[in-house]
Amino acid sequence: MTADRHGHTMTDTGAEALGHYEQALEDLLFFRPRIEEGTQALLRAAPRSPIGHALAAYLGMLGTEETAAAAARATFGAFRAGLDTDRLTPRERMHLAAAGAWLDGDYRTAGRILGEIAVAHPRDVLALFAGHHHDFLTGDALRLRDRVGGALDAWDEDDPHYGPLLGMYTFGLEENGHYEHAEQTGLAALERHPHDVWGIHGVAHTYEMRGRFADGARFLDARTDAWSDGTLLTVHNWWHYALYTLETGDTDRVLEIYDAAVHHEDSADVAMELIDAAALLWRLYLAGDDQGVRWASVADAWERRADGPHYAFNDAHAVMAYVGAGRLARAERLVADRERWLADTPAGAVPTNRAMTAEVGLPVCRALLAYGRQDYAAATDLLLPVRHRLNDFGGSHAQRDAVQRTLVEAALRAGRHDLARTLLSERSWLRPVCPYNWSVKARLEERAGAPERAAAARERARAQAAGVPRTA
Repeated sequence: MTADRHGHTMTDTGAEALGHYEQALEDLLFFRPRIEEGTQALLRAAPRSPIGHALAAYLGMLGTEETAAAAARATFGAFRAGLDTDRLTPRERMHLAAAGAWLDGDYRTAGRILGEIAVAHPRDVLALFAGHHHDFLTGDALRLRDRVGGALDAWDEDDPHYGPLLGMYTFGLEENGHYEHAEQTGLAALERHPHDVWGIHGVAHTYEMRGRFADGARFLDARTDAWSDGTLLTVHNWWHYALYTLETGDTDRVLEIYDAAVHHEDSADVAMELIDAAALLWRLYLAGDDQGVRWASVADAWERRADGPHYAFNDAHAVMAYVGAGRLARAERLVADRERWLADTPAGAVPTNRAMTAEVGLPVCRALLAYGRQDYAAATDLLLPVRHRLNDFGGSHAQRDAVQRTLVEAALRAGRHDLARTLLSERSWLRPVCPYNWSVKARLEERAGAPERAAAARERARAQAAGVPRTA
């Protein structure tokens, strides 16, 4: 037996494999693409390593890729067949239980066990990282914050992994509205590791949520070499940059970013990246900006994936792409497929995605489809009951705002002016600096026959947009 740098015993994991494991953790924390290669090197060196197989299983789930999950499930099942668990440490048994539950679709059990590992072993980087991203994928903001926060006191501040933990904590703080604390925590993480792309991502979220678009653009500009190329988070951080730019009204620049970095002919059909592409184009679609050619490319990519019912958040973005591309029949087929799956899967069945789909995913997909049909009343009625529960199917506040904006636009177009006014009041008081909010208010006042209030809202939107840099 060997032990990792934090003193955790590693069964059936020799010195060579241990070196691969330590490197894999570094690559995982900093979102380096070579993490897959490093994990395979670990398993070649130690084919029976329990922690190596747990790591591979987590990787199979973190990308929300159905095919990757199926492959990981097969490999993990073969490893566990005939495994003598009595030889393993309690920590290793817990990791295998968490990984197995996650692969079986039981997200809640996986998250609970990962939490138990973190309590018993608060310096277990793998448990903290997997748990943190599990919380993101399930939209559990409180655990996203407290899972890492509960472990930090067990760490020495000079530990090389302490900085990336602060980067994770940054995102948890931000998703719970602690924006200033999150910004300072993220900047502290970046003082330790300037290339911590998850820490950069967390700080970017704090600027987005406070309407500090100019500061966000300047923040990313100052760190371009750290995040803009060669990481597993590159596309997503470019998406954040594009959101800042979108607030200026500079659609040409947004599309330059989109074509160069978010989605282009060399892009892989990766779910996380297609989510960013669809969510960005959907914001333009809501503004009446037809991007037919770009939509067709994204819709083609979702069709090539031919995903089954694996992750409801992905389904919603696939429907965005089909609606944006004018492929309403394809969107209808996806919705019908999920309806059949729900009918064939007992309500008490283990897969967490069943509840995510039934309670949030399908209503959102149906609403997006109704919006595409210009049935704005139906879209409004479908979204209203779930608008405060959107976190239940994963993602961040910034990501889910595409759906929240859909409700605002649907209410306005359906002539539900009282509802639209209420929704905009919520948004503008929460985020006073947001040109989008004020531009929609201007449209609402025009429809209500209040030209002076419309002009004031339009001027406020224009003034806010003028404060945002127009180029990278």
